[in-house]
This record gives sequence, structure tokens and C-alpha cells, in this order.
Amino acid sequence: MPDILITENIIGPAMDALRQRFDCAFEPDLWQQPDRLFALIPEFRALIVRNQTQVTRELVAAGAKLEIIGRAGVGLDNVDLGAASDHGTVVGFAPEQTTNSVAELALGLMLALARMIPAADRDTRQGNWNRHRFTGTEILGKTLGVVGFGRIGVSTATKARALGMDIVAYDPFVDPDGLNVMNLRARLGSLDEALAQADFVSCHLPLTNETRNLFDYDRFGQMKRSAYFINTSRGGVVNEDGLIRALREGLIAGAALDVRAQEPPAASALAEMDNVVMMPHVAAFTREAQARVVATVCRDVAAVLNGEAARNYANFSRPKK
Repeated sequence: MPDILITENIIGPAMDALRQRFDCAFEPDLWQQPDRLFALIPEFRALIVRNQTQVTRELVAAGAKLEIIGRAGVGLDNVDLGAASDHGTVVGFAPEQTTNSVAELALGLMLALARMIPAADRDTRQGNWNRHRFTGTEILGKTLGVVGFGRIGVSTATKARALGMDIVAYDPFVDPDGLNVMNLRARLGSLDEALAQADFVSCHLPLTNETRNLFDYDRFGQMKRSAYFINTSRGGVVNEDGLIRALREGLIAGAALDVRAQEPPAASALAEMDNVVMMPHVAAFTREAQARVVATVCRDVAAVLNGEAARNYANFSRPKK
């Protein structure tokens, strides 16, 4: 009986070891072939995905033998968690293994915007030497607004605080008397308050019905005209038409996006703007973070298939079937 179906290019020493222990089908492009995925899934006890594979209720139902879905990452918006729970299938993931990498990129994008690094690089490569055109701004003494004060938001705020920034944060699920808030001397308030005070806004929200298109034209209008917006969470929290309009009208000074509403994205006016930095959803893609992620997911998949409990799970630690 086949054991594990891997539908994306998830590699590393931990995966090599897993493939030696179990009967694995490594199909790195299968996420692009939903019909074939549906045809294969009934035979497998485990499914390992990243963020491209859409693990829908229908796909889970088709996995008659499915004991565990291993999500190689932290976000679960591509996995129907309710369907998996109803099916009795464990959903394993890597809740903290990419935290530092994402926070480092958020900080890097903040500095890239403040000092206009990508635009200056492009201009200088063209043979120009426009020193005064690329006069930037320091982040020392500026205020960082952290929207979503979970692991990644806190890690980003910690690094920013070390560079001399003040912290305002919005997260309706965080205790204002919690240690992270106190240790970072963060001001925890409403989203309106955070946006109005921030010189840089860093978004660290999951994609839910409540957060989808949260950042639209009107929301950007609440920010300072000198402020910058950074998103390393999920593209769907931003209404891109609203962002483009806000940038064109000068409602904000610039934006940096690692994630997009559609990935890969269609052609967009964002690509023509010098005050926009874009990356291809790579915040978690460092060698160190990916090694941790793959090791974590492979360990839990192996444990469940051996009748043991998963360590990092979103619903329950053992199959209920």
C-alpha cells in the first residue's frame, strides 16, 4: 500500500529519510493537476503539501485512507481544516519554524523602502549617479505599526525595537497586559489607532473571511502620506486595486509585497512603480527555515503513520477514524 503523496517540490535531508522509510510518491507538479490528484489520493495514508495544493473538502473526502495532511509551513488557508477534522484526519504543520525568516524579510523590506534600495540599484545600473534623487529616511525613532501580533509580528517588532523604533500593534486576540506587549513597550490599540500613528505598517495576518481585503483604498487613506506598507502574510488581505489607487494618489509613500492575491500574479501597474518592492512569496524561503519546516512535518507524518501522536497539529494529534 502506498503511504505518502507529496504534491509539491518539498526536499531536504528529512524528506530523503522519510522516503527511505515509507512508500512515497514524489510528484512536485501534481498541485497543477487536480484531476490526477483526485485520482491518486484514495490510495494514500498521508498527503504532504506546501501552499500551492488546494486541499479542499472534496479532496479530503476522496482520501478514504488519509490519516494525516502535512502542511510544510504555517498558513492553513489552502487546507480545509474543518473538512479534515470531520474526516478524522490530522493536520500537521510548522507553526514557528519560519518565524525568524519572515520577520527578517519584513525588516529587510522596510529598510529597502526607507532607503529606496531597489529603485536606486536599477537607476545606478543604467549608468546614472543620482545621489540626491535617492535621499531616504532613517527608521530610528520611527513608529512601526504591527498588524497581527502573533509569533511573526512579535519577532518583527523585537528586531525593529532593537533598531530604535517605537511599536504600536493591533491584534484583537492579544492581551494588552501580556508579556510580549510589556517587554516591547508596545502600544496595543485599535487598527485605526495603529494606522494613524505608524510610519511603517507591517502586516502579519492570516487570511480569513474577516481579514480578506482588509487593506483597501479607504484603509490606506487612514495612514500617513509618508508611511510605508509591508505585507509578508497573505496577499488576499490587500485589495490590490485599492493599493494601486492609493499609491497613485500619494495616500501612502510606498509598499513592499512578498505575497499577492493571485500567485503567480497577472500583470499589474504595481510593477511600474519605483516606490513598490515585490518578491515572489519567499519570506519563509531560507535554507535554515525550510530545513526546520521539512524536518518538523516529516517527523509528524512518520509519527502518525507509525501509530504515534503528532507534535505540531492544528486539530488533533492522532487520526480519529
